[in-house]
Amino acid sequence: MNDEQLLSAFQELSRDTRRPAKPRAHLLFDACQLGVVLRAVLFVETVMAVGALFGGGGPMEWAERLAYLSGAALPGTLGWLVVTCSSKRLLARLKAPAQQAVGVVLGAVAGIYGCGLIALVTSTTQAPWLASAAAGALLSAVLVAALVLRSKGRLPAETIARLAELQARIRPHFLFNSLNSAIALVREDPRRAEALLEDLSELFRHALVSKDESVTLSEEVQLARHYLAIEQVRFGERLRVEWAIDPRTGSAKVPALFLQPLVENAVKHGVEPSPTGADVKVSTQKRGSVVVIKVTNTVPSGQGRPGHGVAQDNVRDRLRLLHDVEAQFQTALIDGLYQVRMEVPA
Repeated sequence: MNDEQLLSAFQELSRDTRRPAKPRAHLLFDACQLGVVLRAVLFVETVMAVGALFGGGGPMEWAERLAYLSGAALPGTLGWLVVTCSSKRLLARLKAPAQQAVGVVLGAVAGIYGCGLIALVTSTTQAPWLASAAAGALLSAVLVAALVLRSKGRLPAETIARLAELQARIRPHFLFNSLNSAIALVREDPRRAEALLEDLSELFRHALVSKDESVTLSEEVQLARHYLAIEQVRFGERLRVEWAIDPRTGSAKVPALFLQPLVENAVKHGVEPSPTGADVKVSTQKRGSVVVIKVTNTVPSGQGRPGHGVAQDNVRDRLRLLHDVEAQFQTALIDGLYQVRMEVPA
């Protein structure tokens, strides 16, 4: 399946129920994410720029004060980000209030660190140690509070996403068709019937068992293989599947149950409405520090109205929640080829 035109278009555009489950470690603020780093630096620099206005004078004096304040604030901010990133596993073991307290304390230490750097450069004997510590604690408290609100905001979205995915996995007609296919194969090809039921079992196991926030791409590819194997029995030669999986991409972190809805869409909108069927291609490729994931399918000419895009919106939102600005999600329909193209960190 050739997708050069699509690429050019993109360039343009279960435990005992009697015992309470042990709560999973949850990190409130992950300073390793590029989006968090950029927002933290931008926030601190904005505060410094506003603070420099209080000295009065012209633009040159303001620029000098801003350079002085940034010289203290930027190293402290970067130090706060480095420490919280390197110790995120330890922080995840703490309760939410303790994580927030540690973040504020580290902010105070970062303020003192920045003040110390300025004191060494200027050789001043009146360094504002207390003010720097208080400013660092206050700025980190605001940053941590914003990240906590973001963390709380993502939990309902993930819950709704999981429910939507679960409903998609256990659609009555899909289960009905799968079981009918297995029944039809029991007498004429028992081994194939057994394989179909095993694929169906794996599919439901992944849909029903509680998942972590992220899984590896190799797990998602395997789940998509189970789904397409089931549909292959149903559609036969009408479903033509091609896999192009780069083994170097298997360890990339992706949201749980994000690939199956996309291949399901490819079958629903490409194979089902076409009497001759459709080609479906799933590919992954590592490009430097980025993993590119593509789901491509042919669509029949004069196809009816498009879907509502619920599954795609679901996947797009959860990719952004997991990887923030480092995730990309694009779609294109060019000359009878529909493609979903995603990028995640390797």
